[in-house]
Amino acid sequence: MTLTADSAVTQKLSLLDELVLTLLNEESGYFRQVPGWDLNCAVIGGVLGELSLLSRIDTDMDSLILLDRAKTGDPALDPILEQIAAEPVQRDAQYWIERLAPRAESIIDLTLDRLVDLEILRHHDGDFWSLARGAWQNGPYAASGEGTAVDFVKTRLSRAIFANEIPDPRDIIIICLINTCDVLRFIFELDEASEKRVEFISNMDLIGRSIAAAVSHNLSSSLFRPSAFAKPIPVVPLRRLLRSRPARQGNLPAFFAELAKEYGPVFELRPPFTGPMILLAGPEMNHWAHRHGRMYLRSRDYLEDFEKVYGGSGILPTLDGADHFRYRKSMQPAYSRTRLEARLDECYSTARAYMAAWSVGDKLPAKTMCRQLVNSTLSPAMVSIDTQDVVADLHKFKERALQTHVIGNLPKLMLRTPAMKRRAKLVGEVMERVLSSHTPAQRAGCPRDLADDLLSMHASDRQFLPESNLPFVLSAALIASMYVGDQLGLIIYAMLSQPEFHESISNEADALFAKGTPDRDELTGPAIDITRRFIMECLRLYPIVPASYRNVMNTCAVEGYELPEGSRVLIAQTATHYMEDVFPDPFSFDIDRYLPPRKEHLGSSYAPYGLGTHTCLGSRWTSLHLAIHLLLLVHHFRLEISPANYKLKISSFPSSSVNNKLKFVVAEQRHEIPA
Repeated sequence: MTLTADSAVTQKLSLLDELVLTLLNEESGYFRQVPGWDLNCAVIGGVLGELSLLSRIDTDMDSLILLDRAKTGDPALDPILEQIAAEPVQRDAQYWIERLAPRAESIIDLTLDRLVDLEILRHHDGDFWSLARGAWQNGPYAASGEGTAVDFVKTRLSRAIFANEIPDPRDIIIICLINTCDVLRFIFELDEASEKRVEFISNMDLIGRSIAAAVSHNLSSSLFRPSAFAKPIPVVPLRRLLRSRPARQGNLPAFFAELAKEYGPVFELRPPFTGPMILLAGPEMNHWAHRHGRMYLRSRDYLEDFEKVYGGSGILPTLDGADHFRYRKSMQPAYSRTRLEARLDECYSTARAYMAAWSVGDKLPAKTMCRQLVNSTLSPAMVSIDTQDVVADLHKFKERALQTHVIGNLPKLMLRTPAMKRRAKLVGEVMERVLSSHTPAQRAGCPRDLADDLLSMHASDRQFLPESNLPFVLSAALIASMYVGDQLGLIIYAMLSQPEFHESISNEADALFAKGTPDRDELTGPAIDITRRFIMECLRLYPIVPASYRNVMNTCAVEGYELPEGSRVLIAQTATHYMEDVFPDPFSFDIDRYLPPRKEHLGSSYAPYGLGTHTCLGSRWTSLHLAIHLLLLVHHFRLEISPANYKLKISSFPSSSVNNKLKFVVAEQRHEIPA
């Protein structure tokens, strides 16, 4: 049979696929603002509609009738079909929509995965999705003449609504579903006549009518709204904080896990000198924050004063919603692993140049050394200038700004001391250095860097990225060396304190560099398997950002607890790293956790880079950067811990790091550094 372009697309996409595509708002990278119960009902309605089109079920005014229990081969449809077939009593469509609505989230996940596999959608870190631009240029969508897959669906729907064409049964169902979700008005401009047409089409399908009834009349929708009978949030007494061993050691993830075990997944802390905050800790909280937090939480409130310190407004950490997604998409290439892989030789060279100044017997302050080592490669790669002379002062200014304006454990006047005023001026000085080195003539033939991307964004949209934000955004990469450097310090300590891992990582490094400088394939393959898993375990045990502040912008209920609008929330996303039911024997250093069949890191309970929309944009870049520095270091030098009896105590604020007492002694130079 010869297929038309339209039928080719129809066969490629299921009704559920098309529903998800129409509900996706590409500007924000997520679904249009659809209430949870309405969205769940619409998704289940899409499943029932697809089963009806496949002649597995039928409906009449009173019943949903099973016609054929044979599997469809679709993992989103078959479990629903099986449940309907197992029901001994014949039920109506509304019953099934209401009963199956809680399963909608897993069906959405499967559908999104399918659309990514079909290269129709592209998945971004932070659980954002956008249309994959090549999907319709080389596929059947190009032949349809309608552009993208979404355009193809929208064109069919518009013909039914505005041209009064007789709609296809699948289009009747889709129109009803998205009308139920109150999304049609965001897709089309509807006047009174077209609204009546939509209402007429929606009543043409019994499943669609059942969905509308389920949404408008179902009492279970209250499960998605704050409850008048919400459980009281337990308050942790201050004395409980003082007697916690993990808290005294600075191990905040273990401390939060300890509190969650005692008080439950939602509890309140009232630390001295700062306002009360509600903590969310545990697997369910991580999942909720990752998938649903964008609807109820925002980051802007607690960071407003911080961004003003740098003279900015609307910097990436303070953005939410569509602006945040747009910014992330624009910056994604600069923070990608691919960008770093293209500059491996330069990275090796600059790191070795920094280490070349070390001599046997040197005692290197661990925190300072690791930050400087990371910045030696990060600054040239990101902004193409050397900032080793100012980066320590930039770090001190950033730490003080966080302590005074975010954490609140220091008075704001501490940011106005003469030393801090001097350091504040360096932010502008760094911007001038970057600008003077990024003229067209100087950038000719140079590999593109983060500064190029930022300056291009500024030139193309000066309202979105104004000049007032340039001092912060052009110095932010250097500030990032503080976090990556502190993570490297914790990793080096963990390695030196466990000789068996030290030896294994040294062996991998020696084999890797024996042939010269390793390329990207060698750095992603089995050649550094132990190093990779070792770093993953360090990220679990010693995450540098163990929790994330947010403010509640819309009142919501989580696990039976109400989070009031305006309250401060601390998402303790790494508390799960120390929970026995997620990571068995959590205090044990075990790099086999990440091998099959265990793979304990899969899912939102392993969260060293954060959760949800604000997941670290450069997570894959950072993982590779850490591996490069660790491998280079152990290949060229053997370090020792000083003092020899040092026991790790983590400095928790403003982020986790080794404390200032730890030093690394250069005990031996194992291999010469190339000139």
